[in-house]
Amino acid sequence: MQEIRRRSFLQLALAALPLPLLAQTKNTSPLTKPFRVSAGLDREEKKRSIGLSSTTYKVLTQDTGGALFVLEQSNQKKGGPPRHLHHDVDELFYSLEGEYIVEVGSERFRLKPGDCALGPREIPHAWAFAGGSPGRLLISFAPAGKMEAFFNERENHGIKPGAYTTDASFMRAFGMELIGPPLVVE
Repeated sequence: MQEIRRRSFLQLALAALPLPLLAQTKNTSPLTKPFRVSAGLDREEKKRSIGLSSTTYKVLTQDTGGALFVLEQSNQKKGGPPRHLHHDVDELFYSLEGEYIVEVGSERFRLKPGDCALGPREIPHAWAFAGGSPGRLLISFAPAGKMEAFFNERENHGIKPGAYTTDASFMRAFGMELIGPPLVVE
């Protein structure tokens, strides 16, 4: 009886996986060879700035065949991006250092180191660095969608370092909707 319950649970868990990820689980060859990205370094060894954060890419979209994109944001100044939503990407926020506020729908979470919050697709969300000391936030996008391309195209679109975009058409081109202003942090 327990084996039947376990098998049902596993079948349900597999059914919940996104199709691209599920297809990968059937393929026994990895999309890329294993790699390591050291603390403070970028996967492509580039210096990046997104909004108020210095940013390092940890897992590129191509590393996982589009299943995942991971970046780390280091913050010194309070604040964050405007409220937005992703149409087909889930976003996970994991505080490595410092304090962050994450709003997802009508829920507000205060993240301390080791805490995380999920921003499911189609639900408006925003985050902001709220700490008095430096912070680091790991952000994962699954599937990766067009998120890496969105961050890479910011400069080509005239978005200056130190600023977040409020260009609704630019965001829409990458599968997002601008919903409102950033969170106010005092």
